[in-house]
Amino acid sequence: MNIISKFTVGSEEGISDLITIIDSSVYALHKGLIPEEDIKKYIANDIDPRKMINDLNDLSNQLIITYADDKPAGYSIIRSGLSHPSLPEEKKATEISLVILPDFDSPEIRESLWKKSRSAASFTDIIWINMMTHDPLLPFLKESGFSVVEDAVAGPFKLPSHLLKFEISRG
Repeated sequence: MNIISKFTVGSEEGISDLITIIDSSVYALHKGLIPEEDIKKYIANDIDPRKMINDLNDLSNQLIITYADDKPAGYSIIRSGLSHPSLPEEKKATEISLVILPDFDSPEIRESLWKKSRSAASFTDIIWINMMTHDPLLPFLKESGFSVVEDAVAGPFKLPSHLLKFEISRG
């Protein structure tokens, strides 16, 4: 399988690939926990391509999409300058979101997306993410060096989550 993780701009193709991943991942992550009608309603009403284009054209945000044999398999959005009250104020913090579709979830895809994301956020002191406790990527992030800062809620349905941080070491 040919795997590539690359920076993507808020173009029509980039947004189309991102929405493909978001729609499938929202459904996969909430199926069995939230009524199907509510998930479909959220996807139809709350995923706005125009808002995404505006977000991605903000110079402090970066989108990385991972492709497996030219099919969108996962993404990462890096938001510089976004901290969280639970993190040390004197440290520069960067929020990240990380999503891999279940059909493509493999160690190679995870590594490719995480390495590219980690490299893109190397300018910061702390990378943080708010990840649902049932997300299959949670154990991978802990193995990669993330630690739990506090329990929280995440996502459109406010499900239990962990606020995780990854400290960038200098030197």
